[in-house]
Amino acid sequence: MSRTVIRGGLVVTAAEETSADVLIEDGKVAALAAPGNEWAKGWTADRTIDATDKYVIPGGVDGHTHMEMPFGGTFAADTFETGTRAAAWGGTTTIVDFAVQTVGHALREGLDAWHLKARGNCAIDYGFHMILSDVNESSLKEMDLLVGEGVSSFKLFMAYPGVFYSDDGQILRAMQRASANGGLIMMHAENGIAIDVLVEQALAEGRTDPRYHGEVRKALLESEATHRAIQLARVAGAPLYVVHVSAEEAVAELTHARDLGLPVFGETCPQYLFLSTDNLAEPDFEGAKYVCSTPLRPAEHQAALWRGLRTNDLQVVSTDHCPFCFAGQKELGRGDFSKIPNGMPGVEHRMDLLHQAVVDGHISRRRWIEIACATPARMFGLYPRKGTIAPGADADIVVYDPLARQTLSAETHHMNVDYSAYEGKQITGRVETVLSRGVPVIDGREYTGRAGHGRFLSRDTCQYLS
Repeated sequence: MSRTVIRGGLVVTAAEETSADVLIEDGKVAALAAPGNEWAKGWTADRTIDATDKYVIPGGVDGHTHMEMPFGGTFAADTFETGTRAAAWGGTTTIVDFAVQTVGHALREGLDAWHLKARGNCAIDYGFHMILSDVNESSLKEMDLLVGEGVSSFKLFMAYPGVFYSDDGQILRAMQRASANGGLIMMHAENGIAIDVLVEQALAEGRTDPRYHGEVRKALLESEATHRAIQLARVAGAPLYVVHVSAEEAVAELTHARDLGLPVFGETCPQYLFLSTDNLAEPDFEGAKYVCSTPLRPAEHQAALWRGLRTNDLQVVSTDHCPFCFAGQKELGRGDFSKIPNGMPGVEHRMDLLHQAVVDGHISRRRWIEIACATPARMFGLYPRKGTIAPGADADIVVYDPLARQTLSAETHHMNVDYSAYEGKQITGRVETVLSRGVPVIDGREYTGRAGHGRFLSRDTCQYLS
Protein backbone atom coordinates (compact mmCIF):
# COMPACT_ATOMS: atom_id res chain seq x y z
CA MET A 1 0.00 0.00 0.00
CA SER A 2 1.45 3.37 -1.04
CA ARG A 3 0.86 6.24 1.37
CA THR A 4 1.38 9.98 1.00
CA VAL A 5 0.76 12.66 3.60
CA ILE A 6 0.29 16.34 2.78
CA ARG A 7 0.92 18.38 5.93
CA GLY A 8 0.35 21.94 7.01
CA GLY A 9 -1.77 23.34 4.18
CA LEU A 10 -5.09 25.15 3.98
CA VAL A 11 -7.49 22.68 2.37
CA VAL A 12 -9.93 24.60 0.18
CA THR A 13 -12.98 22.89 -1.31
CA ALA A 14 -16.28 24.26 -2.57
CA ALA A 15 -17.78 23.47 0.82
CA GLU A 16 -15.20 24.73 3.30
CA GLU A 17 -11.71 25.98 4.08
CA THR A 18 -9.85 24.24 6.86
CA SER A 19 -6.28 23.74 8.01
CA ALA A 20 -5.77 20.01 7.68
CA ASP A 21 -3.32 17.25 6.95
CA VAL A 22 -4.36 14.87 4.17
CA LEU A 23 -3.64 11.14 4.11
CA ILE A 24 -3.59 9.38 0.74
CA GLU A 25 -3.62 5.61 0.38
CA ASP A 26 -3.43 3.77 -2.93
CA GLY A 27 -4.53 6.74 -4.99
CA LYS A 28 -7.50 7.71 -2.83
CA VAL A 29 -7.99 10.27 -0.09
CA ALA A 30 -8.08 8.21 3.10
CA ALA A 31 -8.49 10.85 5.80
CA LEU A 32 -8.21 14.50 6.78
CA ALA A 33 -7.22 15.67 10.25
CA ALA A 34 -6.37 18.92 11.96
CA PRO A 35 -2.64 19.64 12.15
CA GLY A 36 -1.27 18.40 15.44
CA ASN A 37 -4.03 15.83 15.85
CA GLU A 38 -2.51 12.91 17.74
CA TRP A 39 -3.91 10.40 15.27
CA ALA A 40 -2.53 12.35 12.32
CA LYS A 41 0.87 12.71 13.99
CA GLY A 42 1.14 8.95 13.82
CA TRP A 43 0.52 8.70 10.10
CA THR A 44 3.43 7.02 8.37
CA ALA A 45 4.00 7.52 4.68
CA ASP A 46 6.25 6.72 1.76
CA ARG A 47 6.19 10.44 0.93
CA THR A 48 5.45 13.57 2.91
CA ILE A 49 4.64 16.87 1.19
CA ASP A 50 5.07 20.09 3.17
CA ALA A 51 2.22 22.44 2.26
CA THR A 52 2.93 25.11 4.89
CA ASP A 53 1.58 28.49 3.73
CA LYS A 54 0.09 26.80 0.66
CA TYR A 55 -3.41 25.89 -0.45
CA VAL A 56 -4.32 22.23 -0.88
CA ILE A 57 -7.07 22.14 -3.51
CA PRO A 58 -8.81 19.56 -5.69
CA GLY A 59 -7.38 19.06 -9.14
CA GLY A 60 -9.19 21.14 -11.70
CA VAL A 61 -11.91 19.62 -13.91
CA ASP A 62 -11.97 21.20 -17.37
CA GLY A 63 -15.25 20.14 -18.95
CA HIS A 64 -14.61 21.62 -22.39
CA THR A 65 -11.48 20.83 -24.41
CA HIS A 66 -10.76 20.00 -28.05
CA MET A 67 -7.53 18.04 -28.41
CA GLU A 68 -6.61 17.20 -32.03
CA MET A 69 -9.87 18.79 -33.16
CA PRO A 70 -10.32 19.00 -36.96
CA PHE A 71 -11.43 22.47 -38.04
CA GLY A 72 -11.14 24.57 -41.17
CA GLY A 73 -8.81 22.22 -43.01
CA THR A 74 -6.39 21.81 -40.10
CA PHE A 75 -6.23 20.31 -36.60
CA ALA A 76 -5.92 21.75 -33.10
CA ALA A 77 -2.22 21.87 -32.30
CA ASP A 78 -2.37 20.03 -28.98
CA THR A 79 -2.48 16.24 -29.03
CA PHE A 80 -3.90 14.36 -26.08
CA GLU A 81 -0.32 13.89 -24.88
CA THR A 82 0.79 17.54 -25.11
CA GLY A 83 -2.58 18.93 -24.07
CA THR A 84 -3.00 16.82 -20.94
CA ARG A 85 0.60 17.48 -19.93
CA ALA A 86 -0.07 21.23 -20.20
CA ALA A 87 -3.30 20.80 -18.25
CA ALA A 88 -1.36 19.11 -15.44
CA TRP A 89 1.14 21.99 -15.37
CA GLY A 90 -1.81 24.27 -14.73
CA GLY A 91 -3.37 22.20 -11.95
CA THR A 92 -6.06 20.48 -14.02
CA THR A 93 -6.27 16.73 -13.43
CA THR A 94 -9.38 15.84 -15.45
CA ILE A 95 -10.56 16.92 -18.89
CA VAL A 96 -13.75 16.07 -20.75
CA ASP A 97 -13.02 16.32 -24.47
CA PHE A 98 -15.39 16.23 -27.44
CA ALA A 99 -15.57 13.21 -29.71
CA VAL A 100 -16.92 14.21 -33.12
CA GLN A 101 -19.53 12.47 -35.25
CA THR A 102 -18.88 13.06 -38.94
CA VAL A 103 -21.96 13.69 -41.07
CA GLY A 104 -23.08 10.42 -42.65
CA HIS A 105 -21.29 8.31 -40.05
CA ALA A 106 -22.32 6.69 -36.77
CA LEU A 107 -21.72 8.14 -33.31
CA ARG A 108 -19.86 4.94 -32.50
CA GLU A 109 -17.39 5.53 -35.29
CA GLY A 110 -16.58 9.01 -34.01
CA LEU A 111 -16.29 7.87 -30.41
CA ASP A 112 -14.01 4.99 -31.33
CA ALA A 113 -11.76 7.39 -33.25
CA TRP A 114 -11.41 9.61 -30.18
CA HIS A 115 -10.70 6.64 -27.93
CA LEU A 116 -7.91 5.72 -30.33
CA LYS A 117 -6.46 9.26 -30.18
CA ALA A 118 -6.50 9.39 -26.37
CA ARG A 119 -5.79 5.85 -25.24
CA GLY A 120 -2.28 5.48 -23.86
CA ASN A 121 -1.44 9.14 -24.47
CA CYS A 122 -2.97 11.10 -21.58
CA ALA A 123 -1.08 12.32 -18.53
CA ILE A 124 -4.32 12.87 -16.58
CA ASP A 125 -7.76 11.27 -16.50
CA TYR A 126 -10.22 12.06 -19.27
CA GLY A 127 -13.78 11.54 -20.43
CA PHE A 128 -15.74 12.33 -23.57
CA HIS A 129 -18.78 14.28 -24.63
CA MET A 130 -20.24 13.44 -28.05
CA ILE A 131 -20.76 16.03 -30.78
CA LEU A 132 -23.90 15.26 -32.81
CA SER A 133 -23.33 16.50 -36.34
CA ASP A 134 -26.01 14.34 -37.97
CA VAL A 135 -29.22 13.92 -35.98
CA ASN A 136 -31.27 11.06 -37.43
CA GLU A 137 -33.12 7.99 -36.18
CA SER A 138 -29.94 5.93 -36.03
CA SER A 139 -27.89 8.49 -34.10
CA LEU A 140 -30.78 9.14 -31.73
CA LYS A 141 -30.85 5.45 -30.83
CA GLU A 142 -27.09 5.45 -30.37
CA MET A 143 -27.43 8.20 -27.76
CA ASP A 144 -29.06 5.67 -25.42
CA LEU A 145 -26.14 3.27 -25.82
CA LEU A 146 -23.54 5.94 -25.17
CA VAL A 147 -25.25 7.12 -21.97
CA GLY A 148 -25.09 3.52 -20.80
CA GLU A 149 -21.32 3.41 -21.23
CA GLY A 150 -20.53 6.70 -19.58
CA VAL A 151 -20.66 9.22 -22.42
CA SER A 152 -23.63 11.07 -21.00
CA SER A 153 -23.55 14.50 -22.66
CA PHE A 154 -24.15 15.55 -26.25
CA LYS A 155 -23.19 18.77 -27.98
CA LEU A 156 -25.28 20.39 -30.69
CA PHE A 157 -24.50 23.46 -32.78
CA MET A 158 -26.81 26.24 -33.85
CA ALA A 159 -23.73 27.62 -35.66
CA TYR A 160 -21.48 26.45 -38.53
CA PRO A 161 -24.01 25.57 -41.28
CA GLY A 162 -22.67 22.81 -43.47
CA VAL A 163 -20.28 21.53 -40.80
CA PHE A 164 -21.85 20.90 -37.37
CA TYR A 165 -25.15 22.77 -37.69
CA SER A 166 -28.46 21.25 -36.56
CA ASP A 167 -31.81 22.86 -37.31
CA ASP A 168 -34.49 23.39 -34.68
CA GLY A 169 -36.26 20.14 -35.55
CA GLN A 170 -33.11 18.10 -35.14
CA ILE A 171 -32.32 19.88 -31.89
CA LEU A 172 -35.80 19.19 -30.54
CA ARG A 173 -35.51 15.48 -31.40
CA ALA A 174 -32.13 15.21 -29.68
CA MET A 175 -33.46 17.02 -26.63
CA GLN A 176 -36.46 14.71 -26.47
CA ARG A 177 -34.13 11.72 -26.56
CA ALA A 178 -31.95 13.19 -23.83
CA SER A 179 -35.03 13.80 -21.71
CA ALA A 180 -35.77 10.08 -21.93
CA ASN A 181 -32.24 8.68 -21.46
CA GLY A 182 -30.89 11.11 -18.86
CA GLY A 183 -28.31 12.72 -21.12
CA LEU A 184 -27.36 16.38 -20.98
CA ILE A 185 -27.61 18.52 -24.11
CA MET A 186 -24.78 21.03 -24.50
CA MET A 187 -25.46 23.87 -26.90
CA HIS A 188 -23.29 26.16 -28.99
CA ALA A 189 -25.85 28.96 -29.10
CA GLU A 190 -25.28 31.32 -32.02
CA ASN A 191 -27.60 31.92 -34.96
CA GLY A 192 -25.29 30.51 -37.61
CA ILE A 193 -27.67 31.08 -40.53
CA ALA A 194 -27.88 34.81 -39.84
CA ILE A 195 -24.15 35.05 -39.05
CA ASP A 196 -23.28 33.57 -42.44
CA VAL A 197 -25.28 36.34 -44.13
CA LEU A 198 -23.32 38.96 -42.18
CA VAL A 199 -20.01 37.25 -42.99
CA GLU A 200 -20.82 37.27 -46.70
CA GLN A 201 -21.79 40.93 -46.58
CA ALA A 202 -18.68 41.96 -44.64
CA LEU A 203 -16.31 40.20 -47.03
CA ALA A 204 -18.10 41.69 -50.06
CA GLU A 205 -17.52 45.14 -48.56
CA GLY A 206 -13.82 44.48 -48.04
CA ARG A 207 -14.02 44.07 -44.26
CA THR A 208 -11.61 41.14 -44.03
CA ASP A 209 -9.50 41.76 -40.87
CA PRO A 210 -9.83 39.57 -37.75
CA ARG A 211 -11.76 42.22 -35.83
CA TYR A 212 -14.73 41.70 -38.16
CA HIS A 213 -15.06 38.16 -36.85
CA GLY A 214 -16.31 39.70 -33.63
CA GLU A 215 -18.46 42.29 -35.36
CA VAL A 216 -20.47 39.85 -37.48
CA ARG A 217 -21.01 37.31 -34.68
CA LYS A 218 -23.26 39.74 -32.87
CA ALA A 219 -24.17 39.48 -29.21
CA LEU A 220 -27.86 39.63 -30.16
CA LEU A 221 -27.43 36.52 -32.30
CA GLU A 222 -25.94 34.72 -29.30
CA SER A 223 -28.77 35.80 -27.03
CA GLU A 224 -31.41 34.95 -29.67
CA ALA A 225 -30.02 31.44 -30.04
CA THR A 226 -29.73 31.05 -26.27
CA HIS A 227 -33.39 32.04 -25.89
CA ARG A 228 -34.42 29.64 -28.66
CA ALA A 229 -32.41 26.76 -27.16
CA ILE A 230 -34.06 27.34 -23.78
CA GLN A 231 -37.55 27.28 -25.28
CA LEU A 232 -36.80 24.10 -27.25
CA ALA A 233 -35.52 22.47 -24.08
CA ARG A 234 -38.71 23.49 -22.29
CA VAL A 235 -40.81 21.90 -25.01
CA ALA A 236 -38.74 18.72 -24.83
CA GLY A 237 -38.65 18.65 -21.03
CA ALA A 238 -34.87 18.41 -21.18
CA PRO A 239 -32.03 20.01 -19.26
CA LEU A 240 -29.75 22.38 -21.16
CA TYR A 241 -26.11 23.40 -20.72
CA VAL A 242 -25.04 26.42 -22.80
CA VAL A 243 -21.33 26.42 -23.56
CA HIS A 244 -18.90 29.38 -23.79
CA VAL A 245 -21.35 32.15 -22.89
CA SER A 246 -19.74 35.47 -23.81
CA ALA A 247 -22.46 38.14 -24.05
CA GLU A 248 -24.34 40.06 -21.37
CA GLU A 249 -27.60 39.51 -23.28
CA ALA A 250 -27.10 35.73 -23.26
CA VAL A 251 -26.46 35.78 -19.51
CA ALA A 252 -29.78 37.59 -19.12
CA GLU A 253 -31.57 34.78 -20.97
CA LEU A 254 -30.01 32.17 -18.68
CA THR A 255 -30.81 34.23 -15.59
CA HIS A 256 -34.46 34.50 -16.60
CA ALA A 257 -34.69 30.76 -17.26
CA ARG A 258 -33.14 29.91 -13.90
CA ASP A 259 -35.45 32.38 -12.16
CA LEU A 260 -38.28 30.26 -13.60
CA GLY A 261 -36.70 27.20 -11.98
CA LEU A 262 -35.71 25.58 -15.27
CA PRO A 263 -32.82 23.06 -15.42
CA VAL A 264 -30.68 25.42 -17.50
CA PHE A 265 -26.95 25.85 -16.91
CA GLY A 266 -24.26 28.11 -18.34
CA GLU A 267 -20.52 28.01 -18.81
CA THR A 268 -18.10 30.79 -19.59
CA CYS A 269 -14.35 30.77 -20.28
CA PRO A 270 -11.31 32.77 -19.15
CA GLN A 271 -10.94 34.47 -22.52
CA TYR A 272 -14.31 36.18 -22.09
CA LEU A 273 -13.43 37.22 -18.54
CA PHE A 274 -9.99 38.64 -19.28
CA LEU A 275 -9.84 39.52 -23.01
CA SER A 276 -12.00 41.64 -25.31
CA THR A 277 -12.56 42.92 -28.83
CA ASP A 278 -9.54 45.16 -28.24
CA ASN A 279 -7.46 42.02 -28.71
CA LEU A 280 -9.27 41.09 -31.92
CA ALA A 281 -8.42 44.54 -33.23
CA GLU A 282 -4.65 44.20 -32.66
CA PRO A 283 -2.78 45.33 -35.82
CA ASP A 284 -0.73 43.33 -38.34
CA PHE A 285 -3.13 40.37 -38.23
CA GLU A 286 -2.22 39.74 -34.55
CA GLY A 287 -5.93 39.81 -33.80
CA ALA A 288 -6.23 36.40 -35.49
CA LYS A 289 -4.75 34.86 -32.35
CA TYR A 290 -7.97 35.74 -30.53
CA VAL A 291 -10.48 34.41 -33.06
CA CYS A 292 -12.82 31.95 -31.35
CA SER A 293 -16.57 31.35 -31.33
CA THR A 294 -18.50 32.64 -29.55
CA PRO A 295 -16.24 35.67 -30.11
CA LEU A 296 -14.60 38.01 -27.65
CA ARG A 297 -16.92 40.86 -26.70
CA PRO A 298 -16.37 44.52 -25.74
CA ALA A 299 -14.91 44.75 -22.24
CA GLU A 300 -18.17 45.99 -20.72
CA HIS A 301 -19.63 42.47 -21.07
CA GLN A 302 -17.16 41.15 -18.50
CA ALA A 303 -19.01 42.66 -15.55
CA ALA A 304 -22.14 40.65 -16.43
CA LEU A 305 -20.11 37.44 -16.68
CA TRP A 306 -18.47 37.97 -13.28
CA ARG A 307 -21.85 38.82 -11.79
CA GLY A 308 -23.33 35.66 -13.30
CA LEU A 309 -20.58 33.59 -11.72
CA ARG A 310 -21.18 35.17 -8.32
CA THR A 311 -24.97 34.70 -8.48
CA ASN A 312 -24.71 31.15 -9.89
CA ASP A 313 -26.51 32.07 -13.10
CA LEU A 314 -23.26 30.84 -14.66
CA GLN A 315 -22.01 27.71 -12.94
CA VAL A 316 -18.80 26.62 -14.66
CA VAL A 317 -15.62 28.08 -16.11
CA SER A 318 -14.09 25.78 -18.75
CA THR A 319 -11.51 26.66 -21.37
CA ASP A 320 -12.84 25.56 -24.78
CA HIS A 321 -9.14 24.82 -25.32
CA CYS A 322 -8.69 24.50 -29.08
CA PRO A 323 -5.27 25.94 -30.02
CA PHE A 324 -4.09 26.76 -33.52
CA CYS A 325 -0.59 28.08 -34.11
CA PHE A 326 -0.32 31.60 -35.50
CA ALA A 327 2.23 30.47 -38.10
CA GLY A 328 0.67 28.19 -40.70
CA GLN A 329 -2.74 27.86 -39.05
CA LYS A 330 -4.24 31.19 -37.98
CA GLU A 331 -2.52 32.63 -41.06
CA LEU A 332 -4.88 30.62 -43.26
CA GLY A 333 -7.28 33.52 -42.79
CA ARG A 334 -5.10 36.35 -44.03
CA GLY A 335 -7.36 38.40 -46.29
CA ASP A 336 -10.50 36.54 -45.15
CA PHE A 337 -11.34 36.41 -41.43
CA SER A 338 -13.86 33.62 -42.05
CA LYS A 339 -10.98 31.24 -42.84
CA ILE A 340 -9.14 31.81 -39.54
CA PRO A 341 -9.41 28.57 -37.52
CA ASN A 342 -11.68 29.25 -34.56
CA GLY A 343 -10.06 28.47 -31.24
CA MET A 344 -7.66 29.58 -28.53
CA PRO A 345 -5.21 27.96 -26.12
CA GLY A 346 -6.09 28.01 -22.44
CA VAL A 347 -6.04 24.63 -20.68
CA GLU A 348 -2.84 25.47 -18.79
CA HIS A 349 -3.94 28.82 -17.37
CA ARG A 350 -7.55 28.41 -16.20
CA MET A 351 -6.81 27.66 -12.55
CA ASP A 352 -4.24 30.47 -12.29
CA LEU A 353 -6.43 33.07 -13.99
CA LEU A 354 -9.33 32.20 -11.71
CA HIS A 355 -7.06 32.50 -8.69
CA GLN A 356 -6.16 35.96 -9.98
CA ALA A 357 -9.91 36.64 -9.94
CA VAL A 358 -9.84 35.75 -6.22
CA VAL A 359 -6.93 38.16 -5.71
CA ASP A 360 -8.82 40.86 -7.64
CA GLY A 361 -11.98 40.36 -5.56
CA HIS A 362 -14.26 39.01 -8.28
CA ILE A 363 -14.90 35.68 -6.54
CA SER A 364 -14.09 33.95 -3.25
CA ARG A 365 -11.63 31.09 -2.80
CA ARG A 366 -14.44 28.58 -2.33
CA ARG A 367 -16.20 29.87 -5.43
CA TRP A 368 -12.93 29.43 -7.36
CA ILE A 369 -12.95 25.76 -6.48
CA GLU A 370 -16.68 25.45 -7.06
CA ILE A 371 -16.65 26.77 -10.65
CA ALA A 372 -13.37 25.09 -11.64
CA CYS A 373 -13.53 21.74 -9.84
CA ALA A 374 -16.68 20.73 -7.95
CA THR A 375 -19.46 21.98 -10.22
CA PRO A 376 -18.00 20.62 -13.49
CA ALA A 377 -17.48 17.30 -11.70
CA ARG A 378 -21.14 17.25 -10.65
CA MET A 379 -22.37 18.57 -13.98
CA PHE A 380 -20.69 15.75 -15.87
CA GLY A 381 -21.27 12.87 -13.46
CA LEU A 382 -17.86 12.61 -11.80
CA TYR A 383 -18.49 13.83 -8.23
CA PRO A 384 -17.29 13.02 -5.54
CA ARG A 385 -14.69 10.89 -7.31
CA LYS A 386 -13.40 14.14 -8.80
CA GLY A 387 -13.72 17.78 -7.79
CA THR A 388 -13.24 17.57 -4.03
CA ILE A 389 -10.89 16.43 -1.27
CA ALA A 390 -12.78 13.98 0.91
CA PRO A 391 -12.34 10.38 2.07
CA GLY A 392 -12.93 8.05 -0.86
CA ALA A 393 -12.28 10.64 -3.56
CA ASP A 394 -9.50 10.15 -6.09
CA ALA A 395 -6.36 11.82 -4.78
CA ASP A 396 -6.33 14.44 -7.53
CA ILE A 397 -4.76 17.18 -5.43
CA VAL A 398 -2.87 20.40 -6.14
CA VAL A 399 -0.51 22.12 -3.73
CA TYR A 400 -0.90 25.76 -4.73
CA ASP A 401 1.32 28.68 -3.77
CA PRO A 402 -1.03 31.69 -3.47
CA LEU A 403 1.77 34.25 -3.21
CA ALA A 404 4.08 33.18 -6.04
CA ARG A 405 4.27 35.62 -8.93
CA GLN A 406 4.44 34.57 -12.54
CA THR A 407 4.29 36.13 -15.99
CA LEU A 408 2.35 34.22 -18.63
CA SER A 409 4.23 33.76 -21.88
CA ALA A 410 4.61 31.47 -24.86
CA GLU A 411 8.27 31.18 -23.82
CA THR A 412 7.34 29.33 -20.66
CA HIS A 413 3.98 27.65 -21.24
CA HIS A 414 3.69 23.96 -22.09
CA MET A 415 0.84 24.02 -24.61
CA ASN A 416 1.86 23.06 -28.15
CA VAL A 417 1.11 26.47 -29.64
CA ASP A 418 3.40 29.31 -30.73
CA TYR A 419 1.71 32.18 -28.89
CA SER A 420 0.08 32.98 -25.57
CA ALA A 421 -3.31 34.68 -25.45
CA TYR A 422 -2.10 36.29 -22.21
CA GLU A 423 1.44 37.20 -23.24
CA GLY A 424 3.10 39.31 -20.53
CA LYS A 425 0.17 39.14 -18.08
CA GLN A 426 1.42 39.12 -14.50
CA ILE A 427 -0.57 37.04 -12.05
CA THR A 428 -0.34 35.99 -8.44
CA GLY A 429 -0.51 32.28 -7.60
CA ARG A 430 1.11 29.21 -9.11
CA VAL A 431 0.83 25.45 -9.06
CA GLU A 432 3.63 23.80 -7.12
CA THR A 433 2.78 20.09 -6.99
CA VAL A 434 0.05 18.05 -8.69
CA LEU A 435 -1.07 14.54 -7.79
CA SER A 436 -3.25 12.49 -10.12
CA ARG A 437 -4.74 9.54 -8.26
CA GLY A 438 -1.94 10.00 -5.73
CA VAL A 439 0.83 9.91 -8.32
CA PRO A 440 2.98 13.06 -8.67
CA VAL A 441 2.56 14.54 -12.14
CA ILE A 442 4.11 17.90 -11.29
CA ASP A 443 6.56 17.69 -8.40
CA GLY A 444 7.94 20.98 -7.13
CA ARG A 445 7.62 22.58 -10.58
CA GLU A 446 9.10 19.59 -12.39
CA TYR A 447 7.09 17.35 -14.70
CA THR A 448 7.16 13.77 -13.45
CA GLY A 449 4.09 12.45 -15.25
CA ARG A 450 3.89 10.14 -18.21
CA ALA A 451 1.71 9.50 -21.21
CA GLY A 452 -0.62 6.64 -20.44
CA HIS A 453 -1.12 7.40 -16.75
CA GLY A 454 -4.51 8.99 -17.51
CA ARG A 455 -7.52 6.71 -17.53
CA PHE A 456 -10.80 6.98 -19.40
CA LEU A 457 -13.65 7.99 -17.09
CA SER A 458 -17.06 6.42 -17.60
CA ARG A 459 -19.37 9.14 -16.30
CA ASP A 460 -22.76 9.11 -14.60
CA THR A 461 -25.50 11.44 -15.77
CA CYS A 462 -25.65 15.07 -14.61
CA GLN A 463 -25.85 15.06 -10.82
CA TYR A 464 -27.90 18.27 -10.68
CA LEU A 465 -30.85 16.39 -12.15
CA SER A 466 -31.12 13.37 -9.87
